[in-house]
Amino acid sequence: MGGGAPESEAGLSCGDPCAAFGAGVPLDTFRHDGFVRINRLVSLEYASLLARRLDCVLQGEYDTGLPPDKRPKGTATMGQTVDRRCTRTLHLINVWKSDSFFARLARSPALGELVAKLAGWSEGTRLAQDQVWAKPPGSPPIVFHRDSPYFDFSPSDVMTVWVALDEMRSELGPLEYVRGSQKWGEGRKGSASAFFDSDIHALLRSAAEREGIEPHSLHSHIVSTEGLPAGGCSIHDGRTWHGSGPNASSSDSRRGIGLHYIPADARFVSGVKLGRLWEPFKQQGTDELPEGDLPVVWRPSWGSGIV
Repeated sequence: MGGGAPESEAGLSCGDPCAAFGAGVPLDTFRHDGFVRINRLVSLEYASLLARRLDCVLQGEYDTGLPPDKRPKGTATMGQTVDRRCTRTLHLINVWKSDSFFARLARSPALGELVAKLAGWSEGTRLAQDQVWAKPPGSPPIVFHRDSPYFDFSPSDVMTVWVALDEMRSELGPLEYVRGSQKWGEGRKGSASAFFDSDIHALLRSAAEREGIEPHSLHSHIVSTEGLPAGGCSIHDGRTWHGSGPNASSSDSRRGIGLHYIPADARFVSGVKLGRLWEPFKQQGTDELPEGDLPVVWRPSWGSGIV
């Protein structure tokens, strides 16, 4: 293992890392704003461990023996390729399959229970995927977008838990939300290739204008997660518009993991061509989701995991 000494990791290898921090989340705030901020989801020690484990995964060290479904090519360490400094945003998908500590976070029953309560999912919660977005110093912004259009499931509900692995100082480009935008119409959808467009508000402005919001007043609807500590998180509706600015720091990275959840009994949308993220998991002759790749993390029959 990379990072800290094995004995320092051993004490964090048991139990649910989210069990002690899931109580008291304001449901009314989530329903009104489309997101909610939680300053402590996992301990600072666990967040620091995940940051170290991320470096291990980027170096090709997988304690499960399996690679992520997507990882950067040729990356040796955070912000550094084999031969030069790297300023591109690093993107990994399903790091939980490669690292047992990330898996304990992504598959946390307590977190799954919290998500189900916020979303109103009576049958429980299923993990669709995780995505690590790691911004080295000097990396570009990510355009404002919605998550839901990129998920090919029925029902179409998506919930995202974004966990900070670094303190979200303003110069690092913290996640930003558009308050109340989960109630907007379908508006605009961009492609994944547009995530790093220089005009990060282009799609957002178009969607806002459809809602009667003038461009000059749009800034008053945007809320930053600046100050969110490492181990804190924000939870947002998949229809909530969000994005982030560049990492303007000359020395510090901005690391976080987005955990995307769907209702426990969701199925693939029937009769359509699935997107490239989901087509590999489609089983012939059925729209049911494979438990091994998209696991249920909590059902009401399991009882409460929140301490």
